[in-house]
Amino acid sequence: MPAMHTERRFEEAGERTLLAQGYVKRSARDYDADAALFPADVLAWVQNSQPKVWNALLKALGTEDNMAAQLLKALKDHLADSGSLHVLRHGFTCYGKKVSMAAFAPASGLNPETIALYKANICAVARQIPCKPGVGDTVDTVLAVNGIPVVTLELKNQMTGQTADNAKIQYENDRDPGAPLFRFNERPERTLAHFAVDTDVAWLCTRLKKKDTYWLPFNQGHHFGKGNPPSPTGLYRTAYLWHETLCRDSLLDLLARFIHLEVKRKKIVSGKAIKTITTENLIFPRYHQLAAVRQLTGHAREHGSGHNYLVQHSAGSGKSNTIGWLAHHLASLHNADNEKVFHSIIVVTDRVVIDKQLQDTIYQFDHKRGVVEKIDQNTRQLVEALASGVPIIISTIQKFPFIAASLERLTKEGHDVSLATKGKRFAVIIDEAHSSQSGETATELRRVLNRDGIEAVVAEQVLDTQDDESLSEDARAELFRELSARTRQPNLSYFAFTATPKYKTLAVFNEPGPSGFPPFHLYSMRQAIEENFIHDVLANYVPYKTYFSLVKAAADDPEVPKRKAARALARFVGLHPHNIRQHVEIIVEHFRSSTMHKIGGRAKAMVVTESRLHAVRYKLTLDAYLFEKGYTDVRTLVAFSGEVRDPDSGKSYTEPGMNKNIKEKELPERFETDEFNVLLVADKYQTGFDQPLLHTMYVDKKLGGVQAVQTLSRLNRRASGKSDNFVLDFRDQSADIYKAFKPYYEDAAMGEAPDPQRLYTLHRELLDSGIINNEEVQSFCAIWFSKRGDCTANHQKLNALIDLAVERFTGIAKKEQDLFRGKLGAFRNLYAFLSQIIPYGDSELEKIYAYSRFLLAKLPSEDGGAAFALDDEVALRFYRLEKLEEGKIRLDEGEADPLKGPTETGSSKGDETEVPLSTLVDALNERFGTAFTPADQFFFDQVAEAAAEDETLRRASKVNTLEAFGLVFADILERLFITRMEGNEGIFDRVMSDKNFRKTVEDQLVKEVYERLRRDIGAVA
Repeated sequence: MPAMHTERRFEEAGERTLLAQGYVKRSARDYDADAALFPADVLAWVQNSQPKVWNALLKALGTEDNMAAQLLKALKDHLADSGSLHVLRHGFTCYGKKVSMAAFAPASGLNPETIALYKANICAVARQIPCKPGVGDTVDTVLAVNGIPVVTLELKNQMTGQTADNAKIQYENDRDPGAPLFRFNERPERTLAHFAVDTDVAWLCTRLKKKDTYWLPFNQGHHFGKGNPPSPTGLYRTAYLWHETLCRDSLLDLLARFIHLEVKRKKIVSGKAIKTITTENLIFPRYHQLAAVRQLTGHAREHGSGHNYLVQHSAGSGKSNTIGWLAHHLASLHNADNEKVFHSIIVVTDRVVIDKQLQDTIYQFDHKRGVVEKIDQNTRQLVEALASGVPIIISTIQKFPFIAASLERLTKEGHDVSLATKGKRFAVIIDEAHSSQSGETATELRRVLNRDGIEAVVAEQVLDTQDDESLSEDARAELFRELSARTRQPNLSYFAFTATPKYKTLAVFNEPGPSGFPPFHLYSMRQAIEENFIHDVLANYVPYKTYFSLVKAAADDPEVPKRKAARALARFVGLHPHNIRQHVEIIVEHFRSSTMHKIGGRAKAMVVTESRLHAVRYKLTLDAYLFEKGYTDVRTLVAFSGEVRDPDSGKSYTEPGMNKNIKEKELPERFETDEFNVLLVADKYQTGFDQPLLHTMYVDKKLGGVQAVQTLSRLNRRASGKSDNFVLDFRDQSADIYKAFKPYYEDAAMGEAPDPQRLYTLHRELLDSGIINNEEVQSFCAIWFSKRGDCTANHQKLNALIDLAVERFTGIAKKEQDLFRGKLGAFRNLYAFLSQIIPYGDSELEKIYAYSRFLLAKLPSEDGGAAFALDDEVALRFYRLEKLEEGKIRLDEGEADPLKGPTETGSSKGDETEVPLSTLVDALNERFGTAFTPADQFFFDQVAEAAAEDETLRRASKVNTLEAFGLVFADILERLFITRMEGNEGIFDRVMSDKNFRKTVEDQLVKEVYERLRRDIGAVA
C-alpha cells in the first residue's frame, strides 16, 4: 500500500499522459550525458525529415558512422555557441549543409508537406536522466524535441513529506549550473525551463544560479488567489502541466512563438565615463500569460472579428510580453477555413518600450524585419502600412483623428486610399484601456479601419432619409458616418489591457469571460501578491495627518465662495514654504535612515506632488536642505512637463533646466543608474513606469480611485534583494486607499447598468430649457456635417449660431446655469459612452451631441476663467504633522463596492454659498485641529467658565477688540490651568509642554469667553 503514494507514482502519471498525447518514451540508456543529447533521436529526425541533406552528408563523409559522428559534433558545437532555442528555430550548418532541427506548426492547413513535417517532430519523455557525466544523481523527468532536451522537472509527492519547495532546494543545491544539461553561460542556454512540481503547485525557472535562482509561480490560481483548484475529474491539481502546458502541440508552440531571450542594456555612470552592461534573461510565459493569449486567439479563431475583449492583469504582471505574444499570434491566426482572421494587428500605445520590445521579440520568432512597423512619420505611412499588409502596426490613438481627416482629404484630391482597408479585418490591441479610448478618438479609429463598411451603411441610410430637408445629402451622409462609426464594427476586434478597469471599460470591452461577465481574462492583484510575483504596496503604509490653523490676515472679512475658497486655502497650505520644508525634512531623514540601505544600497524613492509648481518648490527646498545638512548621498531628479513660472519669485523652470540639462527622454535611464536615487514627479511616471529598484513612495497629493492604484503600484515590481516596500502618505488616509484598491484586489464588479432611455430624458430637458433652439441646432449641423474637417470658411457662422445660445445662458440665474451646464455635460459624456454599446441610430441625438460639444466649450466658465486665490487674505498660524498609524492595509477584509457607471442625469453641483472668510477658516481649523475627548472637553469647559467669572477679563471685554482682549486672556489662562491641574494631569501636561497645542486651545477659548462676556454686556444694557 505505501508504494502507491511514492514520488514514482506521480512521475508515472505524468509520463502516461504525455505518451498518450504523442510523446515517445526514452531512458537513461538513450542519453549522452557529455553532449546532453539523445543521439538516436537527432539522427532519426534528420534522416526522416531531410533525406536530401542526409544523403548529401553521407556522400561527403563516406560512411554512416562517420557522418553521424560529424553531424552530432557540429550540433554540439552550435548548441555551445548559440543555445538550444536558436538551434531549434534556425538549425545549424554541417559541412556546408543547412540542417533544420525542428518543424513548427504552419499558420494554415493549406500545405500538406509542412503539416507532415510538423507531425514528424520527435517529442520524447525520459525519466531519471543523469544530471551530468559520471555522477549518479538524476533529474526526475526530461522532455526533449528531436533529441535536444528542452525541459526538466523535479516531482515531489506531499504524501512522502516532500513538496515543490524541496524540489526548488534540490535544483539550487544539487544541480550544477555548468553541467551540459543545465548550462546558461551568458548566451548559450541548453535546457530552457525547469519545473519544481508537487501534486498541488508548480514553480518555474529558466536559469539555475544556485541560491540566486529566480523562481516564478506557474499556477492557475484559485478563488482569485494563489494555488490551483481541485480537479473535477479526479486528477492532480497540477495535471494541467501534462494536459495543457507540456503536451506535444503546446511544447512546440512554446518553442516557436513564446520563449525568447530578453536583452537589457543598462548604463552605469562613473564620473564622466558611461559603461553599458548587458544582461540576458530567457523569458518563459507565466501560466496567466499563456492562458490569456491562447483563450483570446481561440475565441477569435472560432468567432472571427467584431468582438471587444478586456484583459485585466495586475500591474507588474508582464503585460508588455503578453501584448507582444498576442500580437504575434493574432498576426498569423487562421480560421477553420484556412482564412486569415485579421489582415493587420494595430497596437495602440504611448510607451516607447512596447515598440522596441515587440521588434526584438518578434524578430526572434520570425528572424526577419518588416513584421513590426511603428507609425511615427505621417498619415501616408499608415495608409501604406495598411495597404501593404504589414502584420503588426504600432501607433498612438491620438494619431487617428488626424489620419481620418487626411484620408478624407486624400480621397477628395482623387487619391485611391481604399486599398488600405477595403475588405480587411483588423485586431486592435490597446495598451492600458481607459475611458478616453471610448470617446471621439476611438470613433475616428473605427472610421479609418472600416471606411468601406461604414460607407455601405451610410448609402442605405441616406436613401432612407431623403425626406429630411434639414440637411443636405452630403451633410446627412457625414452625420450617418458619425453614427455608424460609434458602434462596434464587424471587421474590428479590440483586445484591451488594464489592471484597473473603470465601469466604462467593462461596459465597452464586454466579451464575457469564463465567469459569464467581463473581463474576458483575469489575473488578479490578490493572486499576483500571494504568488510573490509582485510586492504588496500596502504592506507598509504610513499616513500622516497635517494639523494647521489659518488666521485671516485681511483687514476686512470678504464674502467668498465656500467650495472654491476651501480649495484655495488647501493650495495655500500645500505650497507654504513651512509645509514643504517640514515634508522635505521627513522625506530626507526617512530616506537616509530607512530606505537608501535597502536592496543592497540601490533602493530608490519617488515623491509624488500635487502640481508642477509643487514639484518645482519641492526640488528647490530638498536640494537646499541637502546642501544645508551637507548630505551628499541623496541625489534628486524632478519630472514635470513644460515650463513653470513661480509667481512668488517670478522665475521660470523647466525639467531639463532643474536636472542639469538631462533631456526628458533620458531621465528614466539616468534615474536607473546609481547616480540618482530620488525622483520628484508631477503627473509624470505615475503610470507605465517600470523601475524595480523603486522602494519607497512619499505622497503629497490627494489620490483616489484608479489613480491611487496606478500610482502606488509603481512600487510593486520585484528585484533581486528587494524584500519589501514603503509608502509615506501626507494627504490620504488608510480608509481612502483601501476603498481605491479593494475593487481591483480580486475582480472588478460592475454596478447597475445605465438606462438607455436616460439620454432621451436629458435630450428633452435640454430642448425644454429655453437655451437650446432646435432650429439653430439644425442650422449648425447643416454646416458642420457638410464641411466637417474643413470648416475654416464657415467657422464664423458656426460661432455665431453658438453665441445665440450663450447669450440666452448668460441671462439666467447662476443656479439655473449650473443646472443646465451639468445636464449638457452629462448628455455629451453619456452619449459618447452609450452609443458604443447601444446602437441608437438616432440622427437627432447625434445632432445635439455635435452641437453640445461646441456649446460646452463656449459657455462662460464657472469661476469666470480666473483661478480663485486667497493668499493675501490668510496666513499660516499653526502647523503640525502627526503620524496616524503604521502597518498593513488588509485588502482581504470587507467587500468591494461595485464600479459605478454614468447614472446621473446631470444636475446642479449645489449652491456655491458665500460665507465670511473667518467662518470658513474656523471650520477648517476645527476639521484639521486636535480632536478632544469628552473628558478633555469638560476640562476646557471648566476653564472657560472660570474665565467668564474673572473680573479682570469682564472689564477687558467691555473696552477691547477680540485681539486686544486676547493679550489679557493669555496672561490669566495659565493660572486657570494650574488651578484645575488635579485630576487632569494628562491634558495639563500636554498644554504646558506643547506650545502648538496650547496655542490652539488658547485660540479656541479666547473667542468663546470673549463672545460670552460680550453677550452678557449686551443683556445687561
